[in-house]
Amino acid sequence: MTAEKQLRIWLVALVVFVLLLVLLRGILLPFVVGMAIAYILDPVCDMLERWGLSRQWATTVVTLLFVVLVAVALISIVPVLLQELTDFLSSLPDLLKQAQKRLIPIYQALRYRLHLPAPAELSNIVQDRLGSAVTWVAQALQDLLGRGLALASLLSLVFITPVVTFYMLRDWDLLVGRVDSLLPRQHAATIRAQIAEIDRTLAGFARGQAMVCLTLAIYYATTLAFIGLPFGVVVGLASGILTFIPYVGATSGFVISMAIALAQFGDWTRILMVAGVYVLGQVLEGNVLTPKLVGDRVGLHPVWIIFALLAGGALFGFLGLLLAVPVAAALGVLVRFAITHYLTSSLYRGAPAEMDTALPPPGEE
Repeated sequence: MTAEKQLRIWLVALVVFVLLLVLLRGILLPFVVGMAIAYILDPVCDMLERWGLSRQWATTVVTLLFVVLVAVALISIVPVLLQELTDFLSSLPDLLKQAQKRLIPIYQALRYRLHLPAPAELSNIVQDRLGSAVTWVAQALQDLLGRGLALASLLSLVFITPVVTFYMLRDWDLLVGRVDSLLPRQHAATIRAQIAEIDRTLAGFARGQAMVCLTLAIYYATTLAFIGLPFGVVVGLASGILTFIPYVGATSGFVISMAIALAQFGDWTRILMVAGVYVLGQVLEGNVLTPKLVGDRVGLHPVWIIFALLAGGALFGFLGLLLAVPVAAALGVLVRFAITHYLTSSLYRGAPAEMDTALPPPGEE
């Protein structure tokens, strides 16, 4: 079989796969979540196997522990967070008004020096922009929940995901071996190398970034609560969790925390302490957590991650958000592989004869 015919077959297979993904996206959520959890927990099962447990028992132990931890979190932590989040959203308009009153005198002092617009004009501009942003976010959340987390999907997520996780964990090595046996023998070594690179990139980002998000969520929630910031736990946890979207978590958390601090605190000491929490958090993330837990060889640019998340959410809702980073990692590795081959090909370097004629004669450099 010629290379051109092989390429056509693989392109047709890719198109069929994408079409099936589009057609079945309404039922794929628990399966994708189960596969993602199995991928993350597979190293734990491998470790238990090295300690002497069979794959069946290792899978059973890991799955049960994971389900118990999730259940404990849902029962003990989530209701408290939901209540605090509800209180925060109901208090948000008053907090913004109080922060505005606190900032108007400072703005008036800077207005004439910097030729800034009048407070009333600035308020109209902010309200217009904020109203558009809130409308966009509300519509996006409505679409996301409507398309990705309907009642049927939510029930299937709760009951089907643990089953999928268990069987994927149990048969993970068998599935990997079966897929490897189906690779075209002529290109098997190259495909294995690229899959290994995708696995390294995805594991480094997903597992490492999860630890970064968890660490920062605990840090922000603990320090903001210690300072006494109202709703500090909710804002801190959200800041840490959203760290997987580059710059979004820290920036949004800083703005909201400063607004609450300006509205609630009468002294500048605690306001500056809140700002210091986020400055120190960024220092820790950029110099300690990300280099140690994620590393600098992941190869996923922040802009590429943001684009992938937005595109995945727009196309497939919540399912697209889950698939965005794996697809971005795979495409990043394949693009780097293609660029490497392009730089060594005649398409880039030209034919040998053309290269000789392109060189200047001796003495005319």
